[in-house]
Amino acid sequence: MDIQAWHLWVLAAIAAGTLEMMLPGFVMLWFGVGSLAAALMAAVGFGLQGQFAVFSLVSLGLFASSRTLFKKAFMRGASPMKTGVAAMVGQEAVVTESLVEGVGGTVRINGELWSARPLGGEVAEGERVIVEQVEGLKLWVRRPAVSLEISPSRKKEGR
Repeated sequence: MDIQAWHLWVLAAIAAGTLEMMLPGFVMLWFGVGSLAAALMAAVGFGLQGQFAVFSLVSLGLFASSRTLFKKAFMRGASPMKTGVAAMVGQEAVVTESLVEGVGGTVRINGELWSARPLGGEVAEGERVIVEQVEGLKLWVRRPAVSLEISPSRKKEGR
């Protein structure tokens, strides 16, 4: 049995398919499809340069288009995840040592003690505060906004 070029392309497609099953990321599949396209071109009678051109165009074209399609489909509306210090902004902390303007104090956030400075007046020990900003190893915090909502029963009574 003579080994022809299309046999080698089919073997390359099988190898790419096997690697696709073992590797994460949906990458090798497109090289397998490109190998099958090149095998078809070899079977029809294209030369080696034509086979490589078809392999490259099909593989890279599918790879590039799948990345944009998958990104649009699966990353729709996803915001980058905040980690570390950036994730603290907006979180609630508990004052463990009263916060005095110009002096500061200490708050507990995520089980850790942090030096803090108050924004908008002194804050007593035990109060809850919201982290507004992180500057080095200091947190700038403020009391949460108090919402003055009227309960539904009071709205009905006209009070």
